[in-house]
Amino acid sequence: MPFARLFAVAALVLSPSLVFAQGKSGIDRLYIFDCGQGTAADMSRWTPGENVGKPMDVVDNCYLIHHVNQGYLLWDTGVTDAIAGRPEGPPPSNGAPNWRKPSTLAAQLEQVGVKPTDIKYLAISHTHPDHIGNVEMFPQSMLLVQKAEYTWPSPLGVGRFKAEHPVKQLEGDYDVFGDGSVTILSTPGHTPGHQSLLVKLPKTGAILLSGDAVHFKDNWDKRRVPAGNTDKDKTLASMDRIAAVMAKENAQLWINHDKAQSETLKHSPGFYE
Repeated sequence: MPFARLFAVAALVLSPSLVFAQGKSGIDRLYIFDCGQGTAADMSRWTPGENVGKPMDVVDNCYLIHHVNQGYLLWDTGVTDAIAGRPEGPPPSNGAPNWRKPSTLAAQLEQVGVKPTDIKYLAISHTHPDHIGNVEMFPQSMLLVQKAEYTWPSPLGVGRFKAEHPVKQLEGDYDVFGDGSVTILSTPGHTPGHQSLLVKLPKTGAILLSGDAVHFKDNWDKRRVPAGNTDKDKTLASMDRIAAVMAKENAQLWINHDKAQSETLKHSPGFYE
C-alpha cells in the first residue's frame, strides 16, 4: 500500500473525530433572544404621514449564532439588562418606545449553556441604545462594526464604545468566519454605518437579519423611510440591496422590531439549524 494512502487510513483509525471535524463547517445553530419589549406612543415616528398618534407594540431581538469550528457570534445586544427589574420600564424619551425586559440577556445565554466569555465576535447593526445596551457584558469579544458607525459623533460628545474594547472597524461587507456562512452587509441610511447580517443555515436556509434597515413589514412593503434616519436615499438603496441579496440567496427577511413576525418565530431555548 502506498505510504500516502497508508497514512490516510491510519489517520481515520487513530482520530476519526478530528477527521469529521475537519470535514464539517458552517453554522449549526441560531438562537433568537428576547432583548426587549416595548410600546411606542406614536407609530408615525417610523411611518411618516401615516398612523399619527397610533400606539404600537414592538420587540427587540438579539441573535446568537454558533459556528461549528470557530465558536459564537452575537448579533446585537438589545436594551440594557439594567431595566429587567423594572416591569414598567424607564420613561421613554424623544418618542422612543417604552422598553421593558422580562428576562435578561445574561439569563438567556446561561439557559443555553453559554457564558459571556464564550462569545468570540460581537457584531452590532448600529449604535442606537436598544442595540448596544449590553456591549460591555462582553469586554473580550471582538466588536465588528462599520468604521462610519464607530467614528460617528455621539450627541453626548463621547465615544459610543469603550476605547479599550477590541474592535475591527469594517469598510463594507465582511465574511465573519471566512467560509461564506455569515456575512455582514453594509446597509447605511438608518445610521451612517448601519449593517445587516446574512446567515446561511444547512437546514433552514438563508436568513437576512435586518437590523433597523427596515423596522416593520409594512415599511418594507411600502419602502417607507423613518423621519429620523440619517440618509433617506441611502436607506432606500440599502432596502433595494437587501431585496437583491434575498433574491440571489433565496433568503428570508427577519425584521428586528416587527412583533407580528417575531411571534411566528422559534425563540430560545429553541433554535434554527
